[in-house]
Amino acid sequence: MFGALGIVLTLLMVFGGYALAGGKMGVILHALPFEMMIIGGASIGSYILSNSGAILKETIPSLIRSFKGPVWHGQDHEDLLCLLFQLLRMARSSPVELEEHIENPENSEIFKTYPRILNNAEAVSIIADTMRSASLNYDDPYQVEDMLSKRIALIKEEQMHVPHALQSLADALPALGIVAAVLGVIKTMGSIDQPPEVLGEMIGSALVGTFLGVFLAYGLVAPIAQRLSAVRQDDMAFYDVIKSVLVAGLQQHATNLCVEVGRQSAPEHVRPSFVSLETALREIKRAA
Repeated sequence: MFGALGIVLTLLMVFGGYALAGGKMGVILHALPFEMMIIGGASIGSYILSNSGAILKETIPSLIRSFKGPVWHGQDHEDLLCLLFQLLRMARSSPVELEEHIENPENSEIFKTYPRILNNAEAVSIIADTMRSASLNYDDPYQVEDMLSKRIALIKEEQMHVPHALQSLADALPALGIVAAVLGVIKTMGSIDQPPEVLGEMIGSALVGTFLGVFLAYGLVAPIAQRLSAVRQDDMAFYDVIKSVLVAGLQQHATNLCVEVGRQSAPEHVRPSFVSLETALREIKRAA
């Protein structure tokens, strides 16, 4: 919602201000299709040329995600902490029973209680792999923390490929606008024998290329890249919560304390309240 509002406001203020200042929209509208063909076509071509198939395939879903916002919300973080609470408690009371849940999460009644988490293969894999390693006596908290940090860093690097690609495109757009403008000047110079009013319109059309390149770069593409980067960062915090809880569990802290460590490591805007989490954990204990 806010992304669409930002785009509408940007367009309205730029072109509205130009029109109110006495600018003639006809010049821009006449040149727009041709300049967009040059700049848009060149930018799409260079984007395809400079990025892998995986990044290209992920671009459209990522653009949609930049407008929809982060995947994980406050309730998801509370659900995650409840899930980890149950798994840690089972790991200490019945390790054999835990094995069934981490080997086949899709058939686990615990995981099925939290379908949004179960549907995220990466989150489930981190939880299952770490708890499986602990059951095989790979339980040094510092080594596990280092392993998880490296794994999460790799996920983050992959998640940031599209934002970086979009930012590179934004950096290139002003130069592509200059290319379009230079082509317009070349066209104008080929008609130097025309009257001044015709030449003026042709020069104005050429300058539309420079305007479009700069406007698209700093008014649209760069803000979208920045927004997508922020969304990805928010989502990555979910994995940091998993790491905090599991490492605290390996340090043999009380299960409630492990969950509290995870709660406090969540970003403030999605962090469940202490009272809300305690109520949810109490319900789990009562149902057990």
